[in-house]
Amino acid sequence: MKKIALVGATGLVGTIMMKVLEERGFQNIDFIPVASEKSIGKKVVYCGKEYSIVSVTDAVALRPDIAIFSAGGSTSLKHAPEFAAVGTVVIDNSSAWRMFDYIPLVVPQINGDVIRPTDKIIANPNCSTIQLVMALAPLHQKYKIKRIVVSTYQSVTGTGVKAVEQLKCERAGTPHEKVYPHQIDLNVLPHGGTFEPDGNTTEETKLINETRKILRDETIQVSATVVRVPVFGGHSESVNIEFYEDFDIKTVHELLSNMEGVTVQDNPSENLYPMPLTAEGKDDVFVGRIRRDCSQSNTLNMWIVSDNLRKGAATNAVEIAQMILK
Repeated sequence: MKKIALVGATGLVGTIMMKVLEERGFQNIDFIPVASEKSIGKKVVYCGKEYSIVSVTDAVALRPDIAIFSAGGSTSLKHAPEFAAVGTVVIDNSSAWRMFDYIPLVVPQINGDVIRPTDKIIANPNCSTIQLVMALAPLHQKYKIKRIVVSTYQSVTGTGVKAVEQLKCERAGTPHEKVYPHQIDLNVLPHGGTFEPDGNTTEETKLINETRKILRDETIQVSATVVRVPVFGGHSESVNIEFYEDFDIKTVHELLSNMEGVTVQDNPSENLYPMPLTAEGKDDVFVGRIRRDCSQSNTLNMWIVSDNLRKGAATNAVEIAQMILK
């Protein structure tokens, strides 16, 4: 029986992670839930059975086959090597390891082949990056992308439980802890992460660098603006793509429709297009509003939506685990 540890089992992504593990055939495993010191001994339910939360030290001693981390960058930097040292394969959902040259940054449908048998730490990309590259990959393979301009409209769930509570409390008019620098209800914040010296935020820099790494092309130019919106269900992205050559719009539709994990929703006459409300709880990346940008040659516009807690985090991590255990 395989041993699977989940570090951060009580968090927003951790709870979704347990649900996705169960849905994807990980019922008969030795499940090891791990959380912070204050949660040790508390119970979580997985596949109808109660499990006690254990410490990182105890989990490492159990030598799990896989440890999925969803507990923040500092936790991953400190404890992922401890698991790796005893032979555990770590799948890390934080940004801590993503840009190390020797660490695979993986979306299984695109670049699962970069995982080597010797790899003990594998990075899960940023939520907004995953849905972006899922739509870009088949188009880049066919036409080669020159430049991307992406604006994201990101759910408060991407910030975490306290951000969800801030929005709910603002909506209800009740006292709350403030996570964002401003009110988020009835508002949008052009502010994801922290601001860097070049004017970008950390979330924007992730989109730029991770897209290049996953698509294995450092020549792609990426301009990103991250916006936080008062939405629960998922992240949305407005994407403008310039190719090196002209494209056929029908072929673009076919390429996206044939991409595993992508669903095209693009029928304006029926008001059919992707929305966070309809993407919530689903694993696919939804693409619509596919049209030529007539202001510039070889350029395409589209709209991408996905549940950031599922394909943007939990589902992608579990898919990596499935690849490893094949």
